[in-house]
Amino acid sequence: MERKWWHNKIAYQIYPKSFMDSNGDGIGDIKGIISKLDYFKELGIDILWLSPIYKSPLADQGYDISDYYDIDPRFGTMDDLDDLIAKGKELGIGIVMDLVVNHCSDEHEWFKKACEDPDGPYGKFFYIEDHKEGQPLPCNWRSYFGGSCWDKLPGHDDKIYLHVFHKKQPDLNWENPLLRKEIYKMINWWLDKGIAGFRIDAIINIKKKLPFSDYPADRDDGLSSMDNMLKEAVGIGEFLGEMASETFRKYDAFSVGEVFNEKDSELPLFIGENGYFSSMFDFSTTHLDEESKTRYEEKEITANEYRDAIFANHKRIEGIGYLSNIIENHDEPRGVSRYIKTSDLSEHSKKALAGIYFLLPGIPFIYQGQEIGMENLKSSDIDSTDKLDDCANADIYNTAINAGLSEKDALNVLIKHSRDNARTPFQWSSEAHAGFSTANPWLLVNPNYKKINLEAQKKDDDSVFNFYKELIALRKDPEYTDTFVYGKFTPMYTDMDNLICYKRTGDKTIIIYTNYQAKEIDIKLESPIKTILLSNSKEVRFNEKELHLNGYDLVVAEV
Repeated sequence: MERKWWHNKIAYQIYPKSFMDSNGDGIGDIKGIISKLDYFKELGIDILWLSPIYKSPLADQGYDISDYYDIDPRFGTMDDLDDLIAKGKELGIGIVMDLVVNHCSDEHEWFKKACEDPDGPYGKFFYIEDHKEGQPLPCNWRSYFGGSCWDKLPGHDDKIYLHVFHKKQPDLNWENPLLRKEIYKMINWWLDKGIAGFRIDAIINIKKKLPFSDYPADRDDGLSSMDNMLKEAVGIGEFLGEMASETFRKYDAFSVGEVFNEKDSELPLFIGENGYFSSMFDFSTTHLDEESKTRYEEKEITANEYRDAIFANHKRIEGIGYLSNIIENHDEPRGVSRYIKTSDLSEHSKKALAGIYFLLPGIPFIYQGQEIGMENLKSSDIDSTDKLDDCANADIYNTAINAGLSEKDALNVLIKHSRDNARTPFQWSSEAHAGFSTANPWLLVNPNYKKINLEAQKKDDDSVFNFYKELIALRKDPEYTDTFVYGKFTPMYTDMDNLICYKRTGDKTIIIYTNYQAKEIDIKLESPIKTILLSNSKEVRFNEKELHLNGYDLVVAEV
């Protein structure tokens, strides 16, 4: 495999609105990010991915872009961003922007012109169909945020447009070469500005199964999940290959795709040598509790389920390319609240989860607040939907109500699954508003900020934050980095319940042992331990034949 500049990097995702407020308006901004660049240098971060900061009405928190060439004034100015890019480069930190090109905002100039003249050139930038009241819709696809993905075109009673997300996010018609040309021009404009690359949002949706047709309804609303259409859509490679050739490859830029529903046979095309993207996220664990959202049952993900999912996904891409490893992002609840049993949630178990995902093959991504073990909101924190913000909340809540749940139970379902869990402001300190802002923040601060905050964890050598620093330092250690970045991956002890163990083999042989349960166990060693490189336990007990692990002990050992 050809070695690339981004292979050995550590990436960090910033949700700008909730990261750091520099001007006291309750909203995080670019200057707030600049003020924390030394923090990223201390932590060991090489790549910063910014969720969208483009001009936007923020119907979907910036994923509805009204101007791809401008910064939303709530986040700052283009000069601020230029400053961030330049200062990042001085510290060896590359800035990665969010690329949102499945859709734009209904306030974008393209859509406004499409509304003025649906049959003109800009009308063909979107999916606009003739439709009279009472006629069947072109298809019964359900928007990701609930309801039909068709809406009346503003100013036209006889036309409708497609939006697979929010109604203020009209889908762009990638079948139109003129539209694609405009997108590539915009991408290259940003790369010329000096950014390191892009995270590509919802990209699998750009290819629709045409002509539009219905699928079997999977809810009482008579609509069908978008997944059913995506399974049958073919030909996306033509678009992605063209985009890579016209943009990313010319700049040797880093690109990471938000890719779902890919087939094994397509993996080399997506992330192989000269693939569409540098990497794609490992979402193998994010659907393990998906049924509990629609069945409204309390389901805790087991250690075996988590292990089997990540092991299977890493084995299927072995020798092909690189995954980007996550336990959470802005679209998911907090990883520690999701993948650790509620009764076992502690700093010790949080470190175990961190070690498991961080040392897998691929690029580790840290989502803001993950490095201090930020948790989900609790039912006791929220007494009304009014305290939450996400545009996806209404569908989760209303679907639960329609299924017969009480308002209280429906709210509890929402609190568990809402994306707002990951979007509460970063907990910098125990001061007012967690040190995020001098004003009331745009979204509530998690009430546990007085206990979980960066200031306190920096002072505690045994904190989650300092454990992440150790993980990063180990992965970058010149003696071991080649093994962690390029070494072979071998699952181990998969017949033992609640043990998550794998080997990395390169210049060194390193085994990551994790007892992912509260009960202590003893493991018969395949090879004698030579050196303990890292552990979340102060004392590791072992001999030539056996390793003792207390509950949620993680041991990284050279053998």
